[in-house]
Amino acid sequence: MAMTKRERGLCELYAEDPERADHLVFGRRAGADRRGFLKGAGLAALGAVVGAALPFHRNYPAGLIPAALAETTEDFKIQGKSGLTLLNDRPLNAETPAHLLDDDVTPVERHFIRNNGIPPENTGAEDWTLKVDGEVSTPLELSIEDLQSRFEVVSLKLQLECGGNGRASFNPPAKGNQWTVGAIANSEWTGVRYADVLKAAGVKDSAVYTGHIGADTHLSGDPEKLPISRGVPLAKAMDPHNLIAFQMNGGPIHPMNGAPLRVVVPGWPGSCSQKWLRRIWVRDQVHDGPKMTGTSYRVPSYPVAPGEKVDKKDFVIIESMPVKSLITFPETGVELSGGAQSLEIRGHAWAGDRAVRQVQVSHDFGATWTEAELSPVPNPYAWQRWRAQIELPQAGYYEVWARATDDQGAMQPFAIAWNPKGYLNNSLHRIALRVTA
Repeated sequence: MAMTKRERGLCELYAEDPERADHLVFGRRAGADRRGFLKGAGLAALGAVVGAALPFHRNYPAGLIPAALAETTEDFKIQGKSGLTLLNDRPLNAETPAHLLDDDVTPVERHFIRNNGIPPENTGAEDWTLKVDGEVSTPLELSIEDLQSRFEVVSLKLQLECGGNGRASFNPPAKGNQWTVGAIANSEWTGVRYADVLKAAGVKDSAVYTGHIGADTHLSGDPEKLPISRGVPLAKAMDPHNLIAFQMNGGPIHPMNGAPLRVVVPGWPGSCSQKWLRRIWVRDQVHDGPKMTGTSYRVPSYPVAPGEKVDKKDFVIIESMPVKSLITFPETGVELSGGAQSLEIRGHAWAGDRAVRQVQVSHDFGATWTEAELSPVPNPYAWQRWRAQIELPQAGYYEVWARATDDQGAMQPFAIAWNPKGYLNNSLHRIALRVTA
């Protein structure tokens, strides 16, 4: 059985390890001055939690739950987010339970959070600038107003998925955030085409890759270190469905989702879609920023056995994500009364750079499969709604399985294709149902 981490409520987390709780929730490092002295992103995080600035923040004791939360909830909450599950092993990472992803367009409050460092304290759009330099003829420095006035503004529904989504099911376990299935979202992003900005800068023939640099800071506090800086090959950067986005679902981007400016590169690991975007560095080589080298966001170039050691030279960079589906209705574990049932099953499917061709569901452990109805996609790289009707013939325990097939014939497997870093788990999704007489 795969090992999973038991999630703790906020009060339990503070009771067991208050310094660790401070680090996870507010970015305040263990061993910090016990008098508190919240500052920077930690102060911004606490302000977001309680919904206002703290005039006496210098007096705030370390390891103390804000009273605004202590008597009302066992769950960590952040302003503008709802229903997310906090993962306790990195700075503020949170996923969305599958049943809360039923909307065709993921609401802002239900979009997952994936951070590598400490978010910037100031995310105001007024003074934000984006630099485009490197292997370009005309380096650019653009405000958000410049982007809006100089380039065509477009809105697209685009799915973003963390490369480690599904890692919690790996056995032997893989290190990293123990995502179950909820590090996926399909919001509507508004911005300008990444390709249009690159064309305006005049990409040189020597350009082969881009590098993205954001305003988040390294966990160590060292201003010279970047927590993450990834990029994409120039050919991918020129795809017209990539955006430099400044709106999310028709409004401001949530601070934890990259406000006020981010890259959206759908179909590839979410780490390619830099948040708090400050610079696009056009390179004459494969970008070598943090989380681009070694084994980060890479998988072995050949199948490996679970637990097998793999030489670093045999890892390749993850590009297009694999075909995948998610059951969003009903919620797993639901109990239905009244004996035999006719039930709608629904969810979404997506396939990286490819398109979804088919989704099938089974309620008899794979003995038979029912083809789901697929709704048309509003634009490429949006996830696709599917629906299927199943008949549960009598009282008992059932599992509903869903599997998608892409337009190249690749189908979701039953078993996980194990790799040392826990990436690309696209095994079929299962939910549990119980029917009582």
